[in-house]
Amino acid sequence: MALELLAQKPLFGPFVLDDTPSSGLDVESKIFGSFHIGPYEVWITQTVVTTWVIMAALILLALIFRLKLKNYKEKPSGSQNVIELIVEFMDNFARSTMTDEYAYFGNWFFGVFCFVLVSNLSGLLGFRPPTADLCTTLGVTLTTFFLIHFMGIKKGKGGYFKGYLEPLPLLLPINIISELATPISLSFRLFGNILGGMIIMAMVYQLPRFLNFGIPAVLHIYFDVFAGCIQTVIFVMLSMTFIKDKIPD
Repeated sequence: MALELLAQKPLFGPFVLDDTPSSGLDVESKIFGSFHIGPYEVWITQTVVTTWVIMAALILLALIFRLKLKNYKEKPSGSQNVIELIVEFMDNFARSTMTDEYAYFGNWFFGVFCFVLVSNLSGLLGFRPPTADLCTTLGVTLTTFFLIHFMGIKKGKGGYFKGYLEPLPLLLPINIISELATPISLSFRLFGNILGGMIIMAMVYQLPRFLNFGIPAVLHIYFDVFAGCIQTVIFVMLSMTFIKDKIPD
């Protein structure tokens, strides 16, 4: 069947624009177009475009900061002060959550922190936050899920799988469900908070101008800035905690 489909369609089909008008509250991730890879249709959504813009911006900033650090000074000043402050903050955050032995996870979670934070704050620039899409939050969470069990197997020395049979072997199904609930709860918490803020803001903008004068600015400060920063810290802190809890003392 798969061979028949491949014979009917080219491996890389043409890019097709989607001009279907949207209706109702403008909170859905719009589909800009699609193309085919064999029998599969790949959609270019608003979330995908915004995610690539954010990643390109973060990579560009990283390259700029890397070039600036070529002239490293023992007594930092200017941008070097800012870079060292950010790196030191994440290093201390990782050490306080995962202890000094596993502080190297701070390197990974620094990237996660930057991506999630910029994604949450992108609504201030008129973008649709990628974290308001469950695919984005679930994708980031699955990396944490992999690290949780990788470290559990690596450091457990054979006791990792035995832990699923404790305190009673009959609890094996419940223990498995409990583990599977971790990525679901992490991804839905971030996704729900950001999407909820988007829906409320969309409802506010539907009001007549004389009723919402000045209100959107205040709500943007809460939902985009305050909630965006808080949810980023919570997401990273919980991810670190889940990994550390899986590592036996």
